Order: sequence, then structure tokens, then C-alpha cells
Amino acid sequence: MSRMEFEAPARLVRALGDATDAAPGDGAHWPARVPELVREATGLLGLSVERVQLPGGRSSVVVLVRRADGTPAALKLAPPQALPEREAKALVHWDGHGACRLLDSSVPGALLLERLQPDVTLRSLPEAKALLEAAGVVRRLWVEPPADHGFETVLQRTEGPAKAMATVDEQIRPLATSALEARAELLAHPAEQLLLHGEFHQGKALAGDRTHWLAVGPVPVVGERAYELARPALDRLDDLVASSSGASTARRRVNRLADSLDVDRDRLRGWTLFRAVDNALVARREGRRSRAELLLEFAAWL
Repeated sequence: MSRMEFEAPARLVRALGDATDAAPGDGAHWPARVPELVREATGLLGLSVERVQLPGGRSSVVVLVRRADGTPAALKLAPPQALPEREAKALVHWDGHGACRLLDSSVPGALLLERLQPDVTLRSLPEAKALLEAAGVVRRLWVEPPADHGFETVLQRTEGPAKAMATVDEQIRPLATSALEARAELLAHPAEQLLLHGEFHQGKALAGDRTHWLAVGPVPVVGERAYELARPALDRLDDLVASSSGASTARRRVNRLADSLDVDRDRLRGWTLFRAVDNALVARREGRRSRAELLLEFAAWL
């Protein structure tokens, strides 16, 4: 793979930072090293390259490859700050139950994964069917974490977003305050402590061969199921916000998700509010203002 054969997707560049002012060791310079990293990993693992899968992850690059015996696989490359070893540990613990299998993690910064159908996600299904299938996938991931797991807890994962919410402008301060109050109340009375995917949504479930749908791209965290389900509640907001009964539809969606997996409705509503505001702030920082407005409108309905 020559250096000219890979151009980093815009969302990857945004996620890793602006290379213009970044120091040489910063993640912003990582995309430029991808061709070199691919050559190194494929050489060490005996892989042949088919193509780069675009758009790939928000902070990673996925290359479709074949092993020496012809078996198809996916090579995922990620910079150190993405903590690929954390993802590997979760995938090993799940061992293919609900998630793609980890085939090899011996090369630093590279994960060799079971090949799924990269262009077929749950977003290809009608909304009602997608929600049902998403529930079936994510419930298989909710297991006891490994001993001495070292994963973040939901409390730790949400500390940074909470600090950001405490300094927002007046325009969204009421929503941010409500989100912070919801977080404080939920953490004061914690529920179960399970291993969660961390960033599960319809785009994180790909069609597979050994089973219909499997999760990819975990950012593992230990906490309650309601925190996990809050992210799928934010799927397909464009259609929901455009409907004439958006507010009632939003509440029904949250309640339906909670009931489908026997999760407390109020806890799911609280975490959905928090994650909607958090995602809105991230979208604003990345210049995706229309997405931010959708998320804030959804949060207001809750």
C-alpha cells in the first residue's frame, strides 16, 4: 500500500484533532502513518490487503484483509489514545458472544478481527425491527466483567462530560443542569455493575455469517444497563424530530427500549437525557451544529 492510497476520512481527522498545531506525537499525525502501519501489521501477521473500509471508525482505520490460508478478516488500526488493548480485553471476555471475535492482538495498535459485512448495519432495517434486533445483540454483551478488569466505570466515564456541562453558555444551561442533576441522582443510587459495550448504537452492529448481527467497536465500561441503552435511544433522531408528535414519540421510544430489556424507565430516561446533552456538546465542538440542535431538542422532550 503506497502512501498515496490512503486519505483519512474527515471524521477521523476531526476525532484525532487538527494536525496543523499538533505535536509530532499527537494523534492528529497518526493518519499519515497508516500506510506504514498497515505494511508492518500485514507483514508480521502474514496478511494480504484487499481494501480500506470507508468510512471506518471515528478514531480508527479498518482494512479488509485475508489470512495466509485465505480466511477473510478485518484489520483494525487505532492510535494509542484510542486504547485498542482495552477493546481487545473486552472482545476476549465476550469470546464471540454478541460481538465479533478477536483473532489476534499481538501487534501493538492493531486488532485482527472476524470479518463481518462492513456495509450492512442495523440502520439498514426499518426502525421498529432495528430496535428489536439491537436489543437482542446488546443483551448478550451484558455479563459480569472479568476480575481485576481495569475498565472505566460509568462514574469515571461521565466525569469529563459532566465538567463540560458545568461550563456551558446560557442558551443550553437549563438542559445541562437537568442532565447533571439526573447523573447525580443516578450515581447516588447505583444499579448493577455489568460489562457494557459503552458506545452501542445501530451502526455498531454488523451483519455476520455465524449469527445475524454482531457488535463491533466497543469502548468498554462497567456500569448499569440503562447507561448503555441511552445511546440507542438517540438513533435516527432526524425522523423522530421531523414527526408532528416528536415529544410523545421520544418518550415512547425510551419506554419501549426500557420495557424490552426490563430496564427501569426512569433510569433510562435520566441517562438518555445526560447522553443526549453530552453528544450535543461534542457535536457543537466538531462543528456539526444541526446534529447538536437535534440532540438538544430531543433532550428537551425528555
